[in-house]
Amino acid sequence: MADGAKPAANKPVASPAAAPKTDLKADTVVATVNGQTVTLGQMVSVRAGLPAQYQSLPDNVLFNGILDQLVQQTALSQIGEKQKNKKDDIALEVERRSYFAGAVLDQIAKDAVTDDAVQKAYDAKYAKAEPGMEYHAAHIIVETEDEAKAVKADIDGGKDFAQEAKDKSQDGAAANGGDLGWFTLDKMVQPFSDAVKTMKPGDVAGPIQTEYGWHVIKLLEERPAKAPALDEVRDEISSDLSQQAVQDAVTKAVSDAKVVKSVDGIDPSVLKNEDILGK
Repeated sequence: MADGAKPAANKPVASPAAAPKTDLKADTVVATVNGQTVTLGQMVSVRAGLPAQYQSLPDNVLFNGILDQLVQQTALSQIGEKQKNKKDDIALEVERRSYFAGAVLDQIAKDAVTDDAVQKAYDAKYAKAEPGMEYHAAHIIVETEDEAKAVKADIDGGKDFAQEAKDKSQDGAAANGGDLGWFTLDKMVQPFSDAVKTMKPGDVAGPIQTEYGWHVIKLLEERPAKAPALDEVRDEISSDLSQQAVQDAVTKAVSDAKVVKSVDGIDPSVLKNEDILGK
């Protein structure tokens, strides 16, 4: 070492990065709390149940957050286990049944939506069905029958329908002369839809009362309805298939089960009495 030279300061040695683990399984232990394990499978399960906005968080943020949550829950649950009573046992059993019932129905709903099932449902509802009709109409809506009668009389007397709508109609379509655009009858409330299907283009009908008020209706055009493309209604069809499959599964499960109800003499108001759960 040269005269006057200072010895080099000791520099911290960086720890080598841990090699990524590849043999990861559901029972891989990620923490222990008083000897009780927290596993990777539990973390995956928690993440799967999170709302979408949380699942989009960065992986490291979500990993650490879920791990901390499970550590906290485990520590608190160990205290709770020591204090567990009959009320807790009942609640846990209800949760257990709810979980398995939900898991079964979730799988049934998922299995019901296949490409083949969606195509068949689409064909039955649209492609192979008789085309319905679409209607293009305008309306004027007011609060009372007398107002509607007066509007109808003015139009029959020669006043312009669109201008009357702009001047007197009480909904958002007024600015467009009451124009409601094209629609199918199932999109309109009765008796509005009942009136439209009896009209011919150019006809003016009213007063017609619905839950929204009193209408004077003008049918502008009609045409055969065009079937929507499959992709336009795929979500709707998938939802219908899932709901029907779930409904059928619930009906069958209860029908196949031996159910014996023993409720004679029980006042329904007893459900308000939480003391029945005990201490």
